[in-house]
Amino acid sequence: MRFALEIILVVMFLLNFYVLATSRIRAVINAVALQGVLLGVAPVLVHASSPLVSLGVTLPALVLKGFAIPFLLHRALRNAEIKREVEPLVGFAPSVVLGALGTGLAIVISGRLPLLPEHSGSLIIPAALSTIFAGFLFLTTRMKAISQVLGFLILENGIFMFGLILVEAVPFLIEIGMLLDLFVAIFVMGIIINHINREFSSISTQNLSALRE
Repeated sequence: MRFALEIILVVMFLLNFYVLATSRIRAVINAVALQGVLLGVAPVLVHASSPLVSLGVTLPALVLKGFAIPFLLHRALRNAEIKREVEPLVGFAPSVVLGALGTGLAIVISGRLPLLPEHSGSLIIPAALSTIFAGFLFLTTRMKAISQVLGFLILENGIFMFGLILVEAVPFLIEIGMLLDLFVAIFVMGIIINHINREFSSISTQNLSALRE
């Protein structure tokens, strides 16, 4: 179980670098969907001794993060008729370098946290902190509204991963509530993207500065 979990976490690291390196928004959506599927499987591996609790978190996460939210984002992308993030505030190569620095910092910080013996030495905390940093970097350096939605989703994936070690301490209904909140937020953001695109023929958030009360 632990070996399979470590494989998943390594893939999460690689997906973080992939989303920072690519300009193709559709590829980022697919990468975030893959992150969602992996996060849907992870609770079963982390809490194999508590199958009911694991399934209570796994199924909503798998359905929402792996399929429902990516479907909404693909539909918003088709409506907006865009393919690439052309002019990010920070270039793709510097984004990867910053992502690598954030990953190194996440490993250092996780080594100083007081963890339970069963989580000591695991990649869960480094992967969670690295994903949170990658999401924040993506959210703050991309111009397209849909890219910022994706950044928010990546950031939330990191928080969800961090919460995996707390599932037995925090009632899983809270986790489900957070997933539903995320689903509603993505749904609303998809509507906002559609309205921005229809009003300005572009989904750059710079257009919002042209709005007046």
